[in-house]
Amino acid sequence: MADQKATLHLPGKEPIELPIASGTAGYDVIDISSLGSHGYFTYDPGFMATASCQSEITYIDGDKGILLHRGYPIDQLAQNANYLEVCYLLLYGDAPTAKQFDQFQRTIMRHTMVHEQLSSFFKGYRRDAHPMAIVCGVIAGLSAFYHDPMDINNQEHREIAAYRLIAKMPTISAMAYKYSIGQPFVYPRNDLSYAANFLQMMFAVPCEDYKVNPIVERAMDRIFTLHADHEQNASTSTVRLSGSSGANPFACIAAGIASLWGPAHGGANEACLMMLEEIGSVDRIPEFVARAKDKDDPFRLMGFGHRVYKNFDPRATVMRETCHEVLDDLKIEDPLLDVAMELERIALSDPYFVERKLYPNVDFYSGIILKAIGIPTSMFTVIFALSRTVGWMSHWNEMMSDPKQKIGRPRQLYTGAPEREFKTQVEK
Repeated sequence: MADQKATLHLPGKEPIELPIASGTAGYDVIDISSLGSHGYFTYDPGFMATASCQSEITYIDGDKGILLHRGYPIDQLAQNANYLEVCYLLLYGDAPTAKQFDQFQRTIMRHTMVHEQLSSFFKGYRRDAHPMAIVCGVIAGLSAFYHDPMDINNQEHREIAAYRLIAKMPTISAMAYKYSIGQPFVYPRNDLSYAANFLQMMFAVPCEDYKVNPIVERAMDRIFTLHADHEQNASTSTVRLSGSSGANPFACIAAGIASLWGPAHGGANEACLMMLEEIGSVDRIPEFVARAKDKDDPFRLMGFGHRVYKNFDPRATVMRETCHEVLDDLKIEDPLLDVAMELERIALSDPYFVERKLYPNVDFYSGIILKAIGIPTSMFTVIFALSRTVGWMSHWNEMMSDPKQKIGRPRQLYTGAPEREFKTQVEK
């Protein structure tokens, strides 16, 4: 806390002094926690100007296109680290040594199997159920397997919960996919990398060998890395709010998955592919670009620009390079991929998009990559949830370690009816 204070003048009241806090970077914050005792709350729909917590995990400067995990720039992590290294530093605060990483990786890869009884959970869903519905329910169901020995006030127990979730999310996600297409579940393999293991559980079948393409493996790992955490977004805030009540961590992550499911959040790359399908072919692009430029037309190009990044999305630069690597290697002929590449060319050259900084974002490129390697759009948000699990657990653990942590209790501006007398109109 700094010594500076803000003075709030209210009608007919004595001035109120509110402390001003300064973080490592970003805006200063006015501490209004004492405001309620003076008979006032603040009104901030969407919490756009409200800091709900202190955090050391992720920092974003949308105007400058900066995303840091524990101080490390996201482009450096995506280029030079693998996903499990990023998991380690998000959880523990620093990049791991070789010895620390070896131990961490072996621990995660030896927790990838799920209880055999868990497979019966899947049978309760319709075969055409959305994979997000299945994953949300099954993750919540893990609390039934790991509830009794869980002491959320014990740091070691919280660490074990994080290991279990990071390790089992790829397995459960792949099981949801296999169930939806009627194929048998594929068991994890501890000799593969985290990304390669997920790919083999997704695409391997018992009747033949499956070999992971190293370029696709690296692309998958980068997708995981670039979605690992994104500060206090809707799903992370949901996990924190759920956890503030002392709920089981598996239930908290299930709540985060439910929040992520929305098209305004984790469903963005799925919405991007749906847009490409609506356009259909390259020759129809001018029509849709014209509609996007028409402020009176409700059509919007999905996957361009970003709510947070007002300049450019720092994750998109790495994802663009990876996208082109995958497309060049696989040499897939797909009209929708042709549409995507032409849209990219227009967005990077057309003055309308350049002046408004409507560049392709990470959702645009990741959706193209996932489609190219054969992952259906219904699985896109599941993969996002898989990637984000480590971020959620890092924030949950940080919150549980904070001595100032309280149960979340947002206030409201009540605009309903005043107190009135009830008179029944139902005949007795």
